[in-house]
Amino acid sequence: MTTDVDTPVSAKSTAEDDPPGATRSERLSALAQQHGALVTLVVAMIAASLSFDTFLTGDNLENMALSSAFLAVVALGMTFVIVTGGIDLSVGSLFALGGVLAAWGSQYGTAVALLLPLAVCGLIGLVNGLLIARSRLAPFIVTLAAMLGARGILLSVTDEGSTTYLVDKDSFFAKLGQDTLLGIGIPVWITVALFVLGAVVLRRTRFGQYVYAVGGNEDAAALMGAPVARTKISVYTLSGLCAGLAGALNAAWLVSGVTILGSGMELEAISAVVIGGTLLTGGFGFISGSLVGVLLLKVIQNVINQIGSLDSAYQQVVSGAFLAVVVIAQTWLGRRRRVL
Repeated sequence: MTTDVDTPVSAKSTAEDDPPGATRSERLSALAQQHGALVTLVVAMIAASLSFDTFLTGDNLENMALSSAFLAVVALGMTFVIVTGGIDLSVGSLFALGGVLAAWGSQYGTAVALLLPLAVCGLIGLVNGLLIARSRLAPFIVTLAAMLGARGILLSVTDEGSTTYLVDKDSFFAKLGQDTLLGIGIPVWITVALFVLGAVVLRRTRFGQYVYAVGGNEDAAALMGAPVARTKISVYTLSGLCAGLAGALNAAWLVSGVTILGSGMELEAISAVVIGGTLLTGGFGFISGSLVGVLLLKVIQNVINQIGSLDSAYQQVVSGAFLAVVVIAQTWLGRRRRVL
């Protein structure tokens, strides 16, 4: 849920969120832009529960929570990147690479299974950040190249995808992905903890203020003394770490490193972040909104599966159409708030 803990506080966002003397229409537009996804999620869940008897069953909710957890961790890192005004197209490939590396490393223990994907994926994220911040290359091009490069590394490690590394089902690493705590999967608890930490970092730390400042106006942020290059490098490194961790957790859940996973995940993560209220132009966004965006996408997908007569391809059609509506609504609300 969207709470005050991660409401953006950049110069740009605070001026637009609730400016002194804001009219009622301005405040309503701001609330719609920030919390529209949450309202839509609640309405969608109520409608789904009334339409399908199996929607609110424990098994279905548990499956949605687990499938949401991995995408949510990727979306967490993506939120930091998009708030700075950037984009990261490499996270899907890093997710798959992280899973394969974790499965391979699990034979040497849980520590290797977790640290290896974090090290490799974090390093790729670091390189992305350095090229974008220091060489001033376009994030789209740099991360697209990283996406292809990471997929190439994955194919090399798996002999062109012919080798699938398995995780010992009795290992602690496998239990990390499959065990439950209070009836909820461990990956879900890890995701919740990461989102709480991410919200605190973005809202309560100087680094978080730098992230908003860089996204709001990079030149102004530099004039105010914000470390623009270091901030960009940090957020892309964080995005790589999140993608690698999500892949590792997914491998622990599946007890194998599946090479075909991650295709299109970067677009899902971007969609979730934007649906959650973060602006693609940067400078405005909040962590909890991205979590709401992930849950909303998963509810839509689950409803389509519940219908049964619709092909799975409709999930992409509906998600794409919904994203287009959200972006149009964000643009309209932003213009309305500036005009009023």
